[in-house]
Amino acid sequence: MDCFYAAVEMRDDPSLRGRPMAVGGRAHSRGVITTANYEARKFGVRSAMPSSQAARLCPDLVFVPPNFKKYREASGIIREIFLSYTPLVEPLSLDEAYLDVTKVDLFSGSATLLAQEIRKKIYEQTSLTASAGIAPNKFLAKVASDWKKPNGQFTISPKEVAEFVKPLKLSKIPGVGPKTFRKLELKGYKTCGDLQKLSQPELVRIFGKWGLRIFHLVRGEDDREVKVSRQRKSLSVENTFEQDLSKLEDFEREFKSVYAEFEKRWKSFESKNSNAKIKGFVVKLKFSDFQQITREKATAQLPSLDQSLKFGLSVFKSFSERPIRLLGFGVRVAHEEENHSRQLQFDL
Repeated sequence: MDCFYAAVEMRDDPSLRGRPMAVGGRAHSRGVITTANYEARKFGVRSAMPSSQAARLCPDLVFVPPNFKKYREASGIIREIFLSYTPLVEPLSLDEAYLDVTKVDLFSGSATLLAQEIRKKIYEQTSLTASAGIAPNKFLAKVASDWKKPNGQFTISPKEVAEFVKPLKLSKIPGVGPKTFRKLELKGYKTCGDLQKLSQPELVRIFGKWGLRIFHLVRGEDDREVKVSRQRKSLSVENTFEQDLSKLEDFEREFKSVYAEFEKRWKSFESKNSNAKIKGFVVKLKFSDFQQITREKATAQLPSLDQSLKFGLSVFKSFSERPIRLLGFGVRVAHEEENHSRQLQFDL
């Protein structure tokens, strides 16, 4: 979907259209941006950016508090549209999914025409626009889905893969972040075609084990299947504070509050995911200087408040009780595996 949360807000409040706006915390709060519309993005405003920084970049930015109930409702309608065409839908988030349409006979089996039809249905039923990428595998479908945003689509046919991938910037490759890209750029590697010149052992020396996957991705190869049930690997609650916490008693009070909220979410999650098993629990701290750390402890069951608090306090104390702006608590979970055959996918 195109700037999904922001698009829902602009749909419901037409006065926001054409103005730079973002969904997230208030300008002078410790909040962050969840989504910005395209007018705001021109100023450099982006997701996960502190609201205060976004306000400095764009003084006229309109902040709208998130309403996840509305977003889930719109996402549910969109999901039903997907399922009306194919049962093979792998959701990635509220606004993104992979669809396997290999066995869909509509439009003589044309995934391109099918994507047009689905996008049309989404707009008719939600008044929201979607962009689509159509390709032989997940990696290329994801890349293609960003190619014609907003409200567009792009197709990469099997015979076009080699030609498309060769000039593709390495920053489009999963696992190649800004720092890695800059290092590769200094060595003269800017595109997939550049890395195609390297052998698997050479890529492993650069990326470690991930180099084996990079070897295939830079050639447009990706054998991941569409998984109908994409299962959550973690569940957590975070709280960003208006004022930094530096006292032990304040940390203890806020930890209990975060744990109580987490416990509510866990009970709801557990009731719908009976096969979920806890692997460990995690405490996350972000300090006043924005340094962020996580500490994990293995466990096979939900830790009690006392166990969790004891671990949290030990983490807090180990960093000399530095002022913190964010506290998070959560668990890692595992599920039984479900597999499906490899087919053509596209990403909406």
